[in-house]
Amino acid sequence: MANFLLHLPNNFRSFSVSASTSSNGSPPSVPQKAGPVILELPLDRIRRPLMRTRSNDPQKVKELMESISEIGLQVPIDVLEVEGEYYGFSGCHRYEAHQRLGLPTIRCKIRRGTKETLRHHLR
Repeated sequence: MANFLLHLPNNFRSFSVSASTSSNGSPPSVPQKAGPVILELPLDRIRRPLMRTRSNDPQKVKELMESISEIGLQVPIDVLEVEGEYYGFSGCHRYEAHQRLGLPTIRCKIRRGTKETLRHHLR
């Protein structure tokens, strides 16, 4: 396994990145207790339970559409995975920008949760 340490200026935090492959060259599987994972998910796989209770700023969505078209999505949206279902509670403007651009997927930071965690988010 290779380890890399990236040092940034004092106003940034230091962090390490590691990568490895299995003996057959395929990426390692993610352990069940691992932290967040970044993946591209199809928009139609992400449930947006608070969509009806929130409205997006049309100007912000337009600006994001322009930015995403030019340089791509820079910050993934946060998604909670509960029993194989994906729930998005943030990133509403980025999600709508992807929808309006007709993009089939969006980069997500996925963390696993329980039904209790999901209930907490729905309060």
